[in-house]
Amino acid sequence: MKLWVVLCLAVLWVELQNGSCQQTKRRKDAGENRIRPGGKRVKVRHPKLKEKDSGGRGQSLLTQVLDKGRFLRMGESTTLTPGKNMELRCKGSNLDWSYPSYLDTFNDSRLSIKQSDKYSQLILTSPSAADTGTYSCSVVLCDGAECHKDPDRISASYIYFTDKDNLFVPSAIHFEIVYLRPDRPAIVPCRVTTPPAKVSLHKEVPPEEIPVDGTLVTYDPTRGFVLQNPSPQHQGVFYCKAVTKGTPQISTKYQLLYVEVPSGPPFVSLEASPESPVSGGDTINITCTVLGEPDVDVSFTWFYPGQDHRPVDIQSSWRLVNRGMGHTTRVSQSVITIEDMETIDFGKYICRAKNQHGETTVATDIISK
Repeated sequence: MKLWVVLCLAVLWVELQNGSCQQTKRRKDAGENRIRPGGKRVKVRHPKLKEKDSGGRGQSLLTQVLDKGRFLRMGESTTLTPGKNMELRCKGSNLDWSYPSYLDTFNDSRLSIKQSDKYSQLILTSPSAADTGTYSCSVVLCDGAECHKDPDRISASYIYFTDKDNLFVPSAIHFEIVYLRPDRPAIVPCRVTTPPAKVSLHKEVPPEEIPVDGTLVTYDPTRGFVLQNPSPQHQGVFYCKAVTKGTPQISTKYQLLYVEVPSGPPFVSLEASPESPVSGGDTINITCTVLGEPDVDVSFTWFYPGQDHRPVDIQSSWRLVNRGMGHTTRVSQSVITIEDMETIDFGKYICRAKNQHGETTVATDIISK
């Protein structure tokens, strides 16, 4: 009897052990670590994001070099102190820098750029409030002799050089012209050097402050005041006022002019004086006229019968004119003058006018009486 009881207890103990092992195995199967045949422990691998998806590939690393070899990654905007040399670095072996354009316009010797194997370096010595603006570096991709900037690999920061004596970014022009076009926003470019400054836009005549409603008129410290839907009513002389803790400061003045002529290739007309036909020995003037946008330059090219054989006089000029209702147009002209007309001078006179949007060619025949 005792032997039978001991036997039953032994069988019960074995069954309990087997059940415990199965539960333990099930718990391990549900976990992150699994037991493979052979006893190796393997971690469950989660799929990694590509660099482009995670934002790693799309950014060139733009940093500011601090004292003692320390580096600071630049944000969308940065505030620095004037007078203290600025050094920026960007990782990469083939990079291009962008910075406020006037540094190139005046061939400023304070700016230097150096390229090493692993990074490019921009140094600006003795920066001032006038140096406030966007600084960026971009990766340059080349295919043979053709190179272009990679739009997905640009790193930029708008840098304010804060100066309490110059709340507005200084300008070499004391009276700027802003053209208003009905098909695009207009910007009154009174940028500040101190982001917290309170800035307002004012018209001289009649004296009034222009309300900023956040929709039709907005303000961006990196650009200025933006007029979303310019109209002839926005014409006149304007200025900006900035206030921090001290005395208010006034910006340069801006003349806002409404543009009548839309963007596009030149609209050209050709006129001869006296009109054809003319006689031998006469003097004739042929005028090529273009009506265009006030701030768009026009170049002229002439083709005429006696070219390279007869001396002629060619004069080009331009002026701004008001054409009613406050509309402003640029009139560009080129006049070719032929004195003492000879047989070789009769024929077709061609004027080709070209601007940044395209070119237009017109012609007229000068015949003999």
